[in-house]
Amino acid sequence: MSMSGSMPRSRMSYSSSMAGGGGGRMMGMYGSSAGGNFAGGYGGLGGSFGTGIGIGSSVNLDLNATVAPVDPALQAQRQQEKNQILGLNNRFASFIDKVRMLEQTNKMLETKLEFLQNQGTYASNIDSMFQAYIENLKRQLETLGQEKVNLEGSLLQMQALVEDFKNKYEDEINKRTEVENEFVLIKKDVDESYMNKVELEAKLEGLTDEINFLRNIFDEEIRELQAQIQDTSVTVEIDNNRNLD
Repeated sequence: MSMSGSMPRSRMSYSSSMAGGGGGRMMGMYGSSAGGNFAGGYGGLGGSFGTGIGIGSSVNLDLNATVAPVDPALQAQRQQEKNQILGLNNRFASFIDKVRMLEQTNKMLETKLEFLQNQGTYASNIDSMFQAYIENLKRQLETLGQEKVNLEGSLLQMQALVEDFKNKYEDEINKRTEVENEFVLIKKDVDESYMNKVELEAKLEGLTDEINFLRNIFDEEIRELQAQIQDTSVTVEIDNNRNLD
């Protein structure tokens, strides 16, 4: 922060009469004591004000050193002049406080400016970091794009393989369905054959029982016939014997 321009010059003069009748005139230059150009910075202005305070202090000492008796009007005038000088000194002190405050403000602004400049550098570093990060993401994106192409090729191969297996699976399903249908037909034939076998076995068993029954009857009839034949033979022999006699 900078200030330019010259501080307005003001002149203060006062006169005092000594007890011996002699008179002296004292003149203080506000502009020559505390003046100066603000373009040199607050430090230079503060130095000028310090010089002004020194002059004011010397004037007060000179007034206090006057110990000769004076009339009341002159004393009142001198007191007024002293008060004016004290007021001027207070103004000088106030100006110095303002200058110091401005110096502190200037330092604070310089610090803030440096901080903002550092922030700008930091932001620049952030930009470079983001740029590097973006470049890294671009490389990753390119890598992922290549991987995507490779995966798409692999996906097409897998889809073709899956389609092949699907067709084979459907063929196997169709074959299995045909075999199952054939099995059902064969099982039906086997069941019919088994039922026929059971039926034939039952018929065979019935016929066997009937044959056995008829055989037994036939055997019994043969035995009866044989017995009758034997009886007839005995009767014929007896009759023959009678005839011979």
